[in-house]
Amino acid sequence: MSRPELVAPPEIYYGDVEAKKYTNNSRIQQIQADMTYRALELLNLPPDEPAFLLDIGCGSGLSGEILDEEGHLWAGLDIAPSMLEVALEREVEGDLFLQDIGQGIGFRPGSFDGAISISVLQWLLNAETSHPTSSPPHRLTRFFTTLHAALKNPSRAVLQFYPTSDDQIQIITSIAQKAGFGGGIVVDYPNSKKARKVFLCLFVGGGGGAQQVPKGLEGEEEDEGRVQFEKRRERLKAKSGGKRKNIKDKDWILKKKELYRQRGKESVPNDSKYTGRKRKPVF
Repeated sequence: MSRPELVAPPEIYYGDVEAKKYTNNSRIQQIQADMTYRALELLNLPPDEPAFLLDIGCGSGLSGEILDEEGHLWAGLDIAPSMLEVALEREVEGDLFLQDIGQGIGFRPGSFDGAISISVLQWLLNAETSHPTSSPPHRLTRFFTTLHAALKNPSRAVLQFYPTSDDQIQIITSIAQKAGFGGGIVVDYPNSKKARKVFLCLFVGGGGGAQQVPKGLEGEEEDEGRVQFEKRRERLKAKSGGKRKNIKDKDWILKKKELYRQRGKESVPNDSKYTGRKRKPVF
């Protein structure tokens, strides 16, 4: 299996300067955005409804910005303090947590409507120490078991990663299935050495393994596939009535406030007849 172009994970950067360089790299920003949009497509969330999503390996919040733009609330986990510091400096909207996902994730059952992860999962295949509980199978088991518990039923998790062999794919998918997930592998641009991307698309409930795993994007070049992806997005917009619904209308604001209340967020303004009302311009 040819290894595609690898975006270096935020975890390998230890200094604030390096973390900022990573975040400000325009190519990394573009790749991160492309894969985040693709992950959202595979999540297959209800249109025009804000969801509460988990961004696993959120780094400095590049994916989180896309989630914001699409109208979702999110929480992010990352193992690198320097990346989370950059995210705080950039004033991202999501709630941030310092966490080694190989130790599991500690959220209440059914907290999230879905989860995404970009270029992180493969690092769980590295053993932290020689202790048996630090082995990749143990780390993957803790991660998938706690992730499954943290997701609502039904929901999906879409995890993009860079496997180096078919054996790694088999280990990851088998442990995810033992944790209770349905789903499987989606491969975009399978015939392109450079553009090939692997996604683990996991299902919780809703038919479980009876759900069909989405098809991967076809094409030899990533640019060609990106054009096809954009055309498909335009068709979906046209099908829903042309221009995308104004995501900050009254219904959207009410749903977002309710999500905040469910999360225990304080100081959420009360609903009133003025909620979502457009202000008159002040001259």
